[in-house]
Amino acid sequence: MAKTGMIERNNKRRRIAARDAEKRSELKAIATDKDLPMEERFAARLKLAQLPRNGSPTRIRNRCEVTGRPRGFYRKLKMSRISLRELGNQGLIPGLVKSSW
Repeated sequence: MAKTGMIERNNKRRRIAARDAEKRSELKAIATDKDLPMEERFAARLKLAQLPRNGSPTRIRNRCEVTGRPRGFYRKLKMSRISLRELGNQGLIPGLVKSSW
């Protein structure tokens, strides 16, 4: 199946978050340091707010690598429960056996 727009958007968020991670953590450390003057902490908060919104790690959503589905996600396999079942039925996932009773 083809990659969807949401998968690409999520991958872009991962790249931006990785790029800005160090700068974001430095600004957060300055903003929460009670020993620094209030003006300096406030300036750090303003700089933090100017960083791209998609650079925040909380904006990244776990999505299925096959379909882009955000729910029913297995972290270990990086796919949703539906894709896992379909590929398992076709015998494309080694070591996975479908059982029914």
